[in-house]
Amino acid sequence: MNRVANTYWNDRRLIAQRPLQRTLTVPSFEAAARTRERERAARQRLFPSWAFFAMIMLAAFALCVSVNTRTYAELRAATAQHERVRAEVESLREGNAQLRAEIERLRTDPRAVERYARERLNMVRPNEIILPVE
Repeated sequence: MNRVANTYWNDRRLIAQRPLQRTLTVPSFEAAARTRERERAARQRLFPSWAFFAMIMLAAFALCVSVNTRTYAELRAATAQHERVRAEVESLREGNAQLRAEIERLRTDPRAVERYARERLNMVRPNEIILPVE
């Protein structure tokens, strides 16, 4: 396996690891001052890293607030809907209980059957006379 290795890649890697050989030049005082001035101007133009961090944190905070606000609004809407449905179910249960009581009364009490027939079905006894009142 060692004989099949890529020697071109190894040679390039070794060349890249060698230190560069430069000639040592001493810059003049004015050139150094200009270089420092350019570096200072470049640093002032750059956006500080803490500002990027602050913007990211502010965006994350705004996202959390927006998600929480929407979630609480949905929770309030769901709670209100649940209360409406619960009240409707309770009123239906009360109505069912009243109907059960009326059914039981109609099954057991003959006077209740007569009253129901007179009020709801407009029935009369054979010996009664009806006088319409305006």
